[in-house]
Amino acid sequence: MVEGVDGTGKVRRSGHVIVCGCTGLATRIIDQFLASGESVSLVVRQADTVVDAAVARWRVRVHTAGVGIGDALTAAGIDTAIAVVCVEDNELWNLESALIATRLNPEVRVITQLGNATVGGAMNDGSGPGVVLDVADLAAPSVVEACLGISTHHLDVAGIDFVAAAIPVTSAGSLRESFGDLAPLAVAAGSSSSPGARVVTCPGRDHPVRPGDVATMLGTADEFVARGFPIGIRPRTARASEPGPVLRAKAGIRGFVEDANPNFFRMLGVLFTLLVLSTTVLRLGYQKPGMSVLDAIYFSTETVATVGYGDFNFADQPPLLRIWSIVLMFAGLTTTAMIMAFLAELLISRRIAEAAGRRKARFMDGHIVVIGLGAFGIRVARELQARGRDVVVIERSRSNRFMAAADELGVPVVIGDATVPQTLTDARVESASAVAVLTSDDMVNVETGIAVRSILGDRWSDSVDHPGVPVVLRIFDRSMGDAVAERFGFHHVRSTAELAAPWFIGAALGLTVLGTFSVQSQSFMVGRVGIVDGGGLVGVAMQDLSATTRVIALRRAATGEVEYPPRRGTAFAAGDDAYVVGPYEELLAVLEHQRAAARVGRLS
Repeated sequence: MVEGVDGTGKVRRSGHVIVCGCTGLATRIIDQFLASGESVSLVVRQADTVVDAAVARWRVRVHTAGVGIGDALTAAGIDTAIAVVCVEDNELWNLESALIATRLNPEVRVITQLGNATVGGAMNDGSGPGVVLDVADLAAPSVVEACLGISTHHLDVAGIDFVAAAIPVTSAGSLRESFGDLAPLAVAAGSSSSPGARVVTCPGRDHPVRPGDVATMLGTADEFVARGFPIGIRPRTARASEPGPVLRAKAGIRGFVEDANPNFFRMLGVLFTLLVLSTTVLRLGYQKPGMSVLDAIYFSTETVATVGYGDFNFADQPPLLRIWSIVLMFAGLTTTAMIMAFLAELLISRRIAEAAGRRKARFMDGHIVVIGLGAFGIRVARELQARGRDVVVIERSRSNRFMAAADELGVPVVIGDATVPQTLTDARVESASAVAVLTSDDMVNVETGIAVRSILGDRWSDSVDHPGVPVVLRIFDRSMGDAVAERFGFHHVRSTAELAAPWFIGAALGLTVLGTFSVQSQSFMVGRVGIVDGGGLVGVAMQDLSATTRVIALRRAATGEVEYPPRRGTAFAAGDDAYVVGPYEELLAVLEHQRAAARVGRLS
């Protein structure tokens, strides 16, 4: 960072990043910026104890937009900033910060979090530097892959179709012995028995492995086939078939019994008792000329229904029988009216239940349950449905703003508290093929995950040796997610901040992010780095880079050809495009290596 004082006495910075907002995502972004050696200025709408604690932790300058965001951005040095990252909770504030930042400095890269597709599309028209990103869009693919049991990731790199695939290790030895020239990305040690297993990122080919480990390897599809590993995307289960007429009949009867008011069946019992009693009285007491059992049943039903066809009457019968007819008519009328009232109530409740999704959910088997109908949940549900899977959503609030979107997709929504077993039963979690717990409250997600585990019972097991029903938990903090996975046995814990932060950081620093994927709880990023003349990467050989970073291809500026795979002695040249994959912290360190030389040049 270069600092100086201009003619007005203001501090001027060169090469710093301005972050607008002090949210959880902003915290992760700032942490990584500082770890990469970048200078950060923080802009917030108002100061509070959280901001004070953050400033004390990071020792960064903070500017409060008490009067206007423009003044705060100017004070933060937007005229010399390399990027402005807008990640406030309020999307309107993000939009305002992005627009004003662009007006104040048209050359600065502006990276904005916007979930509104219409506004985001208008902002992301390519008319200026920067990009609009949606956290839900960035994080959803990882959850979808976990739900479908997909461990194969296709990466389009420089026009070459690369594949990153998780392959169980079947024999002890080195990675080179088991996988040849395939590039190792990660080894999950003992993942078949421990959800919190240690993940070794980008190990060398001589790294030892043993049965039970899972190695994530990178190469082309042809290379995998040559090593005897046919690659294909295989969902954990096929789409559930349409229920047959017998199943529908059983489900309909069960649904009728569950939805009906218990008093409805009591009134049916009273009516049945009344008809039996009346049949007996008429059979024994009706005179002139007498009645058969069928006649008695017919006349009792006729009297209860107050119909009367003139074929039978009580005019010439004994007084006691006529008194009985009066009692029978009043009792029958009352009972019938109550039964009709309960039927009307049942029809209304069944219509509500249909709107809430319970009726549709009763017919489902092998579906995927998404818990939490937020921006993230609806994105995951939409993607799962696009892949041909049946989806049921559980949502606590009837007034959720995404209810209309779910209805448009035809996704049934069960209204209720997902921590309550009955709600999970209504969504038929016990017969689901996967469950994604995606509410915005980490504590609720952990509690719900434990409740789901109890409902699944023996189907809970989810390991390489005994695959079961995957339960994906959204936990914001990565360290918290690792602790939850280890303590409670969850194999699929995902952090939206962890999955989305690389895109924001990479866009701010000039790294073109091509994709992200997860191995256990470790996030990997695929990106393109332009080798800048005068930057710190010119002349650097592959063997001099961090051991946890893989350069998988180079597009040479001189010839335009793609060099794959680059050898250990291959060096970068100015103008080349380097395609790299690894943990995003390491990729950002590579980018920082290049930027460091530029900063030294400015200082000199």
